[in-house]
Amino acid sequence: MELRELMPQAADAAARIVRSVPSDALDGPTPCPDWDVRALVNHLVYWTGRGEGAARKRHPAGPGQDHDFTADAGWAEDFAAQARRTAEAWADPAAWTGDTSLSGTGPGMPAAVIGGMIFGEWITHGWDLAVATRQPHDFAPELVQAAYDALAPIAAMAREYGAFGPEVPVPADAPLLDRLLGLSGRDPHRAA
Repeated sequence: MELRELMPQAADAAARIVRSVPSDALDGPTPCPDWDVRALVNHLVYWTGRGEGAARKRHPAGPGQDHDFTADAGWAEDFAAQARRTAEAWADPAAWTGDTSLSGTGPGMPAAVIGGMIFGEWITHGWDLAVATRQPHDFAPELVQAAYDALAPIAAMAREYGAFGPEVPVPADAPLLDRLLGLSGRDPHRAA
Protein backbone atom coordinates (compact mmCIF):
# COMPACT_ATOMS: atom_id res chain seq x y z
CA MET A 1 0.00 0.00 0.00
CA GLU A 2 1.32 3.44 -0.90
CA LEU A 3 2.00 6.03 1.78
CA ARG A 4 -0.68 8.31 0.34
CA GLU A 5 -3.27 5.58 0.91
CA LEU A 6 -2.27 5.33 4.58
CA MET A 7 -2.44 9.08 5.27
CA PRO A 8 -6.07 9.02 6.50
CA GLN A 9 -5.35 6.16 8.91
CA ALA A 10 -2.27 7.97 10.30
CA ALA A 11 -4.24 11.22 10.65
CA ASP A 12 -7.00 9.38 12.50
CA ALA A 13 -4.47 7.74 14.84
CA ALA A 14 -2.98 11.13 15.73
CA ALA A 15 -6.42 12.72 16.09
CA ARG A 16 -7.56 9.95 18.44
CA ILE A 17 -4.61 10.70 20.73
CA VAL A 18 -5.00 14.49 20.52
CA ARG A 19 -8.71 14.24 21.34
CA SER A 20 -7.82 12.32 24.50
CA VAL A 21 -5.30 14.85 25.84
CA PRO A 22 -6.77 16.05 29.16
CA SER A 23 -6.82 19.83 29.52
CA ASP A 24 -5.12 19.52 32.90
CA ALA A 25 -2.16 17.76 31.24
CA LEU A 26 -1.19 20.63 28.92
CA ASP A 27 1.58 21.85 31.22
CA GLY A 28 3.01 18.36 31.73
CA PRO A 29 6.33 17.10 30.36
CA THR A 30 6.80 15.14 27.14
CA PRO A 31 9.59 12.98 25.74
CA CYS A 32 10.52 15.99 23.55
CA PRO A 33 13.19 18.13 25.22
CA ASP A 34 12.02 21.67 26.00
CA TRP A 35 8.38 20.97 25.05
CA ASP A 36 5.50 20.49 27.41
CA VAL A 37 2.26 18.92 26.18
CA ARG A 38 0.89 22.31 25.12
CA ALA A 39 3.96 23.13 23.01
CA LEU A 40 3.90 19.68 21.42
CA VAL A 41 0.20 19.93 20.58
CA ASN A 42 0.76 23.41 19.14
CA HIS A 43 3.65 22.11 17.03
CA LEU A 44 1.56 19.23 15.71
CA VAL A 45 -1.45 21.44 14.94
CA TYR A 46 0.68 24.07 13.21
CA TRP A 47 2.63 21.68 10.97
CA THR A 48 -0.45 19.59 10.17
CA GLY A 49 -2.06 22.75 8.80
CA ARG A 50 1.08 23.61 6.85
CA GLY A 51 1.02 20.08 5.46
CA GLU A 52 -2.29 20.68 3.71
CA GLY A 53 -0.88 23.74 1.95
CA ALA A 54 2.22 21.80 0.95
CA ALA A 55 0.15 18.98 -0.55
CA ARG A 56 -1.90 21.45 -2.57
CA LYS A 57 1.25 23.41 -3.56
CA ARG A 58 -0.27 26.54 -2.03
CA HIS A 59 1.08 29.20 0.26
CA PRO A 60 0.10 28.20 3.81
CA ALA A 61 -2.65 30.08 5.61
CA GLY A 62 -3.64 30.32 9.24
CA PRO A 63 -2.07 31.47 12.49
CA GLY A 64 1.68 31.60 12.94
CA GLN A 65 3.93 29.23 14.82
CA ASP A 66 3.63 31.30 18.00
CA HIS A 67 -0.17 30.85 18.21
CA ASP A 68 -1.49 28.85 21.18
CA PHE A 69 -4.00 26.59 19.45
CA THR A 70 -4.87 24.99 22.79
CA ALA A 71 -6.37 28.31 23.90
CA ASP A 72 -8.97 28.06 21.12
CA ALA A 73 -12.32 26.48 21.99
CA GLY A 74 -12.59 23.04 20.41
CA TRP A 75 -8.89 22.83 19.58
CA ALA A 76 -8.77 19.01 19.63
CA GLU A 77 -11.69 18.69 17.21
CA ASP A 78 -10.16 21.45 15.07
CA PHE A 79 -6.96 19.39 14.90
CA ALA A 80 -8.90 16.27 13.92
CA ALA A 81 -10.67 18.16 11.13
CA GLN A 82 -7.39 19.70 9.92
CA ALA A 83 -5.62 16.33 10.01
CA ARG A 84 -8.45 14.86 7.93
CA ARG A 85 -8.15 17.70 5.36
CA THR A 86 -4.39 17.29 5.24
CA ALA A 87 -4.69 13.53 4.75
CA GLU A 88 -7.25 14.06 1.98
CA ALA A 89 -4.91 16.53 0.26
CA TRP A 90 -2.05 14.01 0.39
CA ALA A 91 -4.34 11.25 -0.93
CA ASP A 92 -4.14 12.95 -4.34
CA PRO A 93 -1.28 11.38 -6.37
CA ALA A 94 -0.40 14.86 -7.69
CA ALA A 95 0.50 15.95 -4.15
CA TRP A 96 3.52 13.63 -4.25
CA THR A 97 5.00 15.06 -7.47
CA GLY A 98 7.48 17.88 -7.89
CA ASP A 99 8.68 20.11 -5.09
CA THR A 100 6.72 21.85 -2.38
CA SER A 101 7.30 23.77 0.83
CA LEU A 102 5.84 23.76 4.31
CA SER A 103 6.65 27.45 4.68
CA GLY A 104 5.53 28.63 1.26
CA THR A 105 8.93 30.22 0.67
CA GLY A 106 12.11 29.11 -1.01
CA PRO A 107 12.63 26.29 -3.46
CA GLY A 108 11.18 23.67 -1.16
CA MET A 109 11.90 19.95 -1.16
CA PRO A 110 10.61 16.93 -3.02
CA ALA A 111 6.92 16.61 -2.22
CA ALA A 112 7.36 12.93 -1.34
CA VAL A 113 9.83 13.89 1.41
CA ILE A 114 7.40 16.42 2.89
CA GLY A 115 4.50 13.97 2.71
CA GLY A 116 6.63 11.42 4.55
CA MET A 117 7.57 14.01 7.16
CA ILE A 118 3.92 14.84 7.87
CA PHE A 119 3.10 11.13 8.11
CA GLY A 120 6.03 10.57 10.45
CA GLU A 121 5.00 13.54 12.62
CA TRP A 122 1.60 11.99 13.20
CA ILE A 123 3.13 8.71 14.36
CA THR A 124 6.16 9.92 16.34
CA HIS A 125 4.48 12.93 17.94
CA GLY A 126 1.36 10.84 18.45
CA TRP A 127 3.56 8.49 20.49
CA ASP A 128 5.07 11.46 22.36
CA LEU A 129 1.62 12.74 23.32
CA ALA A 130 0.37 9.28 24.23
CA VAL A 131 3.33 8.69 26.54
CA ALA A 132 3.07 12.17 28.05
CA THR A 133 -0.63 11.75 28.82
CA ARG A 134 -0.51 8.04 29.68
CA GLN A 135 -2.60 6.92 26.72
CA PRO A 136 -2.29 3.70 24.74
CA HIS A 137 -0.20 4.01 21.60
CA ASP A 138 -1.17 0.97 19.61
CA PHE A 139 -0.39 2.09 16.06
CA ALA A 140 -1.29 -0.37 13.31
CA PRO A 141 1.80 -2.24 12.08
CA GLU A 142 1.42 -0.87 8.55
CA LEU A 143 1.52 2.70 9.91
CA VAL A 144 4.70 2.03 11.87
CA GLN A 145 6.32 0.38 8.85
CA ALA A 146 5.34 3.26 6.58
CA ALA A 147 6.63 5.85 9.07
CA TYR A 148 9.92 3.98 9.40
CA ASP A 149 10.28 3.71 5.63
CA ALA A 150 9.54 7.42 5.21
CA LEU A 151 11.81 8.68 8.01
CA ALA A 152 14.83 6.36 7.76
CA PRO A 153 16.16 7.97 4.55
CA ILE A 154 15.94 11.49 6.01
CA ALA A 155 16.99 10.74 9.60
CA ALA A 156 20.53 12.13 9.21
CA MET A 157 19.16 15.35 7.69
CA ALA A 158 16.53 15.59 10.45
CA ARG A 159 19.26 15.28 13.09
CA GLU A 160 21.36 17.90 11.30
CA TYR A 161 18.49 20.39 11.43
CA GLY A 162 17.50 19.54 15.01
CA ALA A 163 14.21 17.86 14.14
CA PHE A 164 15.51 14.56 15.59
CA GLY A 165 17.72 14.10 18.59
CA PRO A 166 20.74 11.81 18.50
CA GLU A 167 19.81 8.27 17.52
CA VAL A 168 19.00 6.09 20.52
CA PRO A 169 20.52 2.61 20.14
CA VAL A 170 17.82 -0.05 19.92
CA PRO A 171 18.43 -3.77 19.31
CA ALA A 172 18.00 -4.82 15.68
CA ASP A 173 15.41 -7.40 16.73
CA ALA A 174 13.36 -4.89 18.77
CA PRO A 175 9.78 -4.16 17.69
CA LEU A 176 9.65 -1.83 14.70
CA LEU A 177 8.00 0.96 16.73
CA ASP A 178 10.97 0.89 19.12
CA ARG A 179 13.37 1.08 16.16
CA LEU A 180 11.41 4.00 14.68
CA LEU A 181 11.51 5.82 18.00
CA GLY A 182 15.24 5.20 18.43
CA LEU A 183 15.90 6.35 14.86
CA SER A 184 14.08 9.61 15.60
CA GLY A 185 16.00 10.23 18.83
CA ARG A 186 13.47 8.84 21.29
CA ASP A 187 14.00 6.28 24.02
CA PRO A 188 11.15 3.81 23.46
CA HIS A 189 11.15 2.86 27.14
CA ARG A 190 11.10 6.40 28.51
CA ALA A 191 8.07 7.85 30.18
CA ALA A 192 7.39 11.57 29.96
